[in-house]
Amino acid sequence: MVDLKGLGSRIRQLRREAGMSQADLAGDDLSPSYVSLLEAGKRNPSAAVLEQLAQRLSCDPAGLLGFIEEPGADDLELELHYAEMLLRSGDPEGALRGFEALREKASADSDRVTEEAAELGAARALEHSGRLEEAAVRYEALRTAARHPHSRVPELSVVVALCRCYRELGDLSHAIDLAETTLSHVQDLNLAPTVVGIELVSTLIGLHVERGDLHRAAYLAALGIEQAREVSDPKALGAVYWNASVAAHRNGRSGDALELIRQALAIYSESDNHRALARLRNAYAGVLLQTDTPDVDTAKELLRQSADTLASQGSTVDLAYCETALARAELLSGRPDAAVGHARRALDLLGSSHRLETARTLLVLAAAQLELGDEEAARAAYERGALTLEASEAGRQAAFAWAELAEVLERSGQEERAVWAYRQGMRCMGHRGGLLATHPRLPGGSVPTTR
Repeated sequence: MVDLKGLGSRIRQLRREAGMSQADLAGDDLSPSYVSLLEAGKRNPSAAVLEQLAQRLSCDPAGLLGFIEEPGADDLELELHYAEMLLRSGDPEGALRGFEALREKASADSDRVTEEAAELGAARALEHSGRLEEAAVRYEALRTAARHPHSRVPELSVVVALCRCYRELGDLSHAIDLAETTLSHVQDLNLAPTVVGIELVSTLIGLHVERGDLHRAAYLAALGIEQAREVSDPKALGAVYWNASVAAHRNGRSGDALELIRQALAIYSESDNHRALARLRNAYAGVLLQTDTPDVDTAKELLRQSADTLASQGSTVDLAYCETALARAELLSGRPDAAVGHARRALDLLGSSHRLETARTLLVLAAAQLELGDEEAARAAYERGALTLEASEAGRQAAFAWAELAEVLERSGQEERAVWAYRQGMRCMGHRGGLLATHPRLPGGSVPTTR
């Protein structure tokens, strides 16, 4: 049963709390008289209209959708839109159920287009839920389906999503090979730049930064900015600025990184993609915390804003990134106890799939435990983080982690193990050593391993 009066009352209440007139809420695509009829319970709005109103009222769309009936089983297009709404409003599990049900109905009706759209939605819902292995399997199947002459699967978008999954799973080589091969194919076709093509370049920038190939990342950043300006798309330009700032930061150009990320923030602030803006604030805070003179207070404020948004619209990994950044901020503030709490919450949110971010969070946890005097726990976290980074082929990051572990071991008098840790770091940077590069034996005669 549609509760139109309840919906109208809720819209009126939220509008008044926001200090808006009916004309303000109507905007350019609705009329004030339509809003008046809605508030009087005399109109049954579509899910698309409720999404627009929820954005203007800064509320969760699901709170308004609850007053109307779910789409009927015969209206597949509306059912697809409803599942998309659930995904955008932060309910990936509900969205997954909707997409799966829709896929079965579309298959029974031999509606290939809707079936593919539902399958893509299900893959996105799995990714959003942090079920990355399952999402990758779905995306791979969709990439194969995209080669069918009658398929409408957006292959480039699927490749970008696959690269995201493989990156978080710690398989950087696979992600880079896939992205580079796809980019080469696109360039061979000599097509004009597109938004999704630029998104692929942006993704590849981030992947090369993670692996430590900063020269390739810098080249792609320049290429991406040039292409984004050519297509005149704010979203594409914002995404390139975002990833270019990461590349500049890793290259030691903090000033350039801050300027690029501020330009990205200016672009995203004009959009209605609140989740992307919150994730960008996370990245901005991360740069502020790692400059020569960290701006901890500004970073904390950005992260608090980000956490508020991501609590309703983000995924678990989005929140985990925020918690890890808060751990770094608390560590710099001289509050290692609080840092440990944030780091552990991040690890709980990440689970077992997000290996690359788990490794980075472990290093923050190790540093906080070291400040608290728990050297044994710190050593274990450092080693686990370094090994995970190395297994992900994030060699540059792994080398720094091994070096930090070596300093901890040296400080605690374990000089032989410290030498071993230093050598692990050198190996990650490409040094294979000669006659002296033998492993020291640990107490009991065991030999440390790197796998």
